Amino acid sequence: MIESHVSIWDSCLTIILNNVPEKSFNTWFKPIKAIKFENNILTIQVPNRFFYDWIEEHYLGILKKTIYQVLGPKGQLEYKIVLDNSKPNTSKTEFNSKDIKNPFVIPGLKKTKIQSNLITKYTFDSYVEGDCNRLGRSAGLSISAKPGGTAFNPLVLYGDVGLGKTHLAHAIGNEIKENFPDHNVLYLTTESFTTQIVSAIKNGTMEDLVNFYQLIDTLIVDDIQFLSGREKTQDIFF
Repeated sequence: MIESHVSIWDSCLTIILNNVPEKSFNTWFKPIKAIKFENNILTIQVPNRFFYDWIEEHYLGILKKTIYQVLGPKGQLEYKIVLDNSKPNTSKTEFNSKDIKNPFVIPGLKKTKIQSNLITKYTFDSYVEGDCNRLGRSAGLSISAKPGGTAFNPLVLYGDVGLGKTHLAHAIGNEIKENFPDHNVLYLTTESFTTQIVSAIKNGTMEDLVNFYQLIDTLIVDDIQFLSGREKTQDIFF
């Protein structure tokens, strides 16, 4: 007898309830809905990106063990994330299942790949260190080893023209990609970001733009001084 996706997830919830506090269960697992079960893959829907991040960080191990217990060694789990729509009386938008899923092949959730726009030749190995940039280089290496987990968050690089700020920014991004292949890094100029905002406002696609940037783990913005005087752009950026 082939079980339905609902009954499979109910079995998972029974196991999870016995392994986490009831309050945590009600907060983080009750809102999850089973969508389908095909080819040993159970697809579940989580309410938002915050759920996705929290479950990945705190409950991935429990989910892996539970899926193994319910579906066996070939069992896989796929996520769909509902993006909250700020506009009233409209339907919610989901990522396609190909964008975000977790087959338990790697220790984390696979996410949509974003083109980084990084210049690969700009690395720490090719960066010339001197008294003027030693602190910046050290901070960059620290960030590259632990993105988002250092005191340099955000990190602002400033200095005279020709001191290697752009090189260092790319080097940080390239090092993060080297250390964390699944980390989404995006490099762009302030002018490009402003152009995106203007286009999104004009075409009524601001929500899509916000959803895109929610996928970015590390954002590197060059020439951020050009945000000066652009209050609306600053509000959106920060």
